[in-house]
Order: sequence, then structure tokens, then C-alpha cells
Amino acid sequence: MEKSEEIGYHKGALATLSKEHQELLRLLQITEQLIKAHLTALKELGVDLEEEARKSQDKSNLDDRTA
Repeated sequence: MEKSEEIGYHKGALATLSKEHQELLRLLQITEQLIKAHLTALKELGVDLEEEARKSQDKSNLDDRTA
């Protein structure tokens, strides 16, 4: 393969990967927005997620000690 062909190949790969990276970031932003919306809705409904996380962690620690 000639040097100019190799350069073209790598430039094309970088362009494609850059577009895929941008799309992945867009998807992450959408996912974060949806997570925030669900957290807000649960908070408005009176669900204390921090307390549930503590309970889950305490149960996990207890299970580890008894295993």
C-alpha cells in the first residue's frame, strides 16, 4: 500500500471514529437527562433514594459477613 493510501485510510478511520464519539456523547447526554427526570419524579413522589441506597448497602454488608 502506498503512503498516500495509508494516510487516506487513517484519516478516514479518524473521521468515522470522531463521528461515532460524538454520537456516543449525544446518547450519554440523553440518558443523563432521562435519569434526572426519573430521579426528580421519584423525589416528588416522596421516595428517598439515598435512604434506599443506604439500606441496600447495609443489607449487602450484612450478607457479606454471614457468607
